[in-house]
Amino acid sequence: MENIEIILSDKNLSEQNCLDFVKTDDSGGIVVFVGTVRNQTKGKRVLRLDFEAYEPMAISEMKKIAIQAIEKFSLKKIAVHHRVGMLEIGEIPVIIAVSAAHRGAAFDACEFAIDMLKETVPIWKKEIFEDGEVWVSATP
Repeated sequence: MENIEIILSDKNLSEQNCLDFVKTDDSGGIVVFVGTVRNQTKGKRVLRLDFEAYEPMAISEMKKIAIQAIEKFSLKKIAVHHRVGMLEIGEIPVIIAVSAAHRGAAFDACEFAIDMLKETVPIWKKEIFEDGEVWVSATP
């Protein structure tokens, strides 16, 4: 589908690439969610994160989410990009960008897509601390 872009990569992700992909002349609203690696969780200092994925299924699930979002919210376009590998504080593990005729649908679709990604896509996150590491659930 030319209105969907799915990327799972060990390379840096670009907000601008996502924005450029979803822009259309008939879009009244574009929403971009950018997830970043923060330096703490539950009061504990995080040094970095490590993301792993079961790639074939992750890409398939990301496509399903994109298709559902397009249908449910009448989107023009959607980009779902996720990074794997070791990420430092401030780096970007996930970007979701959507365009729709109206802002409300764009906001709702972007929230739907990130929530579904965390629930259904086989991507796992390991938090690395000064005194150890732990695999954590993708959902809060």
